[in-house]
Amino acid sequence: MTQFTDAPIFDADQHMYETPDALTRHLPERYRRAVQFVQVGRATRIAIKGKITDYIPNPTFDRVAAPGAWEKFFSGQNREGQSLREMTGRAIESRPSFREPAPRLVEMDAQGVEEALVYPTLANLVEHSAAEDPELVVAMIHALNRWMLDTWGYTHADRLFMTPVISCALVDDARRELDYVLENGAKVVLIKPAPVKGLRGWRSPALPEFDPFWADVERAGIPVVLHSSQPPLDDYINRWEPPDSNDFTEMSAFRWVTLGHREIADMLTSLICHGTFTRFPKLRVASIENGSAWIHPLFDDLESAYGKMPQAFPEHPLEVFRRNVWVSPFWEGSVADVISTVGWDRVLFGSDFPHPEGLAEPRGYYAYAEGMDEKRTRDFMGDNARRLLGLPVRDPAGDRTPVAV
Repeated sequence: MTQFTDAPIFDADQHMYETPDALTRHLPERYRRAVQFVQVGRATRIAIKGKITDYIPNPTFDRVAAPGAWEKFFSGQNREGQSLREMTGRAIESRPSFREPAPRLVEMDAQGVEEALVYPTLANLVEHSAAEDPELVVAMIHALNRWMLDTWGYTHADRLFMTPVISCALVDDARRELDYVLENGAKVVLIKPAPVKGLRGWRSPALPEFDPFWADVERAGIPVVLHSSQPPLDDYINRWEPPDSNDFTEMSAFRWVTLGHREIADMLTSLICHGTFTRFPKLRVASIENGSAWIHPLFDDLESAYGKMPQAFPEHPLEVFRRNVWVSPFWEGSVADVISTVGWDRVLFGSDFPHPEGLAEPRGYYAYAEGMDEKRTRDFMGDNARRLLGLPVRDPAGDRTPVAV
């Protein structure tokens, strides 16, 4: 079968590169000393509460790896055995399209992309680095969201849909942040798939004490994205293999294998087993940039647990997953992993542009496509994301796939 390649693309995974003041421009004065850029030799690093983090090698993003620079690595074609640093080659100057919405639209037009969800990059390290101070986390997240509103807006030209961040660490603050981004036009919000540390210690954001926030989300009808972030399992992995660096481009084989994407499986398991999706059945949650290889093992585990202790589940866990969850496999991953478990109307395309682990341009996905027919290609490459956000589909045949709302 000839692969249909003319679907109007909605890219569910694009990114912005923030400017150095993204975390500080709107940060209250009492927190200014907690967030600083420092020079380490010739490199610039970010220090949170006096501790330098190198998870993101260059947090200024003035020079970055080229989009798609690591394609051979992530597609399993690294025959030369190069490290990510070696694959990066010479860094490039950040392009205007990496920093601002208007140039991004010009680039999208050239690439044949109609709409995109756009995520921050620097946010990856905020909650992990400042977790011991939940009030600082809340302040940094709000500062970042205000910067995002200044620079990108939360929607732009009805084509770019930015993802302001919500930290659930402090429930009342999470509710206020949700109100703030809704009042300023957000169509989607971003939450880290991980436990949070509030004033009473670590816990899952799916526990009933967080219900006031989830009730607000359901009432607003806004989808929530769970995007991969600095892994919460770092401390556990460090007990097996103390790291020489937290720079993810230097991760060992042990760390690659053991980290995997356990955090997204655990987050969704918590939302199901702790009953959040049952108490709020209209929630729409999407897993982005977490891959899909974890789905079959998770479904097996949920099915097994339900068979042993059905009384512990208010609903069949797999039915809950299929009702409430959308999944974007890696561009090099398997769409079939998702469709055979969750369904065709729940699978989303994401390129990760302009990150080096993404594609040089979104249409590059067709080199990895699995022979989908025209209808399925239209669904995967765009219309399913439009359904998630409640936007009209672009299939000339209309929308024959209902959306759960």
